[in-house]
Amino acid sequence: MTAAPAGRAAVFRALHLDRLPGDPLILPGPWDAASARVFVDAGFPALATPSAGVAASLGYEDGATPADEMFAAVARIARAVEVPVSADVEDGYGLAPKELVERLLEAGAVGCNLEDSRAGVLRDPARHAEWLAEVRAAAGDGLFVNARVDTFACGITDPGPAVERARLYVAAGADCVYPIGVPADVLPLLRAGVEGPVNASATPDGLSAREWGELGASRITYGPGLQRAAAAALQEIAGRL
Repeated sequence: MTAAPAGRAAVFRALHLDRLPGDPLILPGPWDAASARVFVDAGFPALATPSAGVAASLGYEDGATPADEMFAAVARIARAVEVPVSADVEDGYGLAPKELVERLLEAGAVGCNLEDSRAGVLRDPARHAEWLAEVRAAAGDGLFVNARVDTFACGITDPGPAVERARLYVAAGADCVYPIGVPADVLPLLRAGVEGPVNASATPDGLSAREWGELGASRITYGPGLQRAAAAALQEIAGRL
């Protein structure tokens, strides 16, 4: 097995620590090697692939990318740049923790997003925490685990369940929690109830990274937003042609 350099994982983990309010880590989401190089040339110290953006680049609907193709896409991106790359691997594709970790490392990833729902249905939080603990044990310090909390995405507006899940996942060894879809006015409440880094999802035309950081986000990702913005720009150019 060809593991990602241990130094990259350590660098990636360090980038999340001691973030000041209003200065979150910004991780743009490359969908292929070319976009990854653009982001690195712009000065970003690390990248985080979006599963939906990669799916679009491969011709799939979000959530429909075969695992082999997703890992191959991540490997192409990681090979193309010298900075750490974290990979969105959805809910783990049904892989056992050891195999999931091995495939991520083989692809050159130093981190991963792992969702706690499938097809819009939330998993039992205690069982998911146990699974995350197994991933943590298999990965050691070689992967930064970003545990996505899908309560808001599944229509639960009460922040209580999100806080409960986040605490369980941190206790299980997650390095960061990602309450996707959390409203801006709810993020400070969630931030107060959770230890460790919190990931917020931004859009290119929404709240700025600084504003999300002031609300409590430790790191900012953009999901497929940048890929979709690029596609829209290309559509406009194509129309002119």
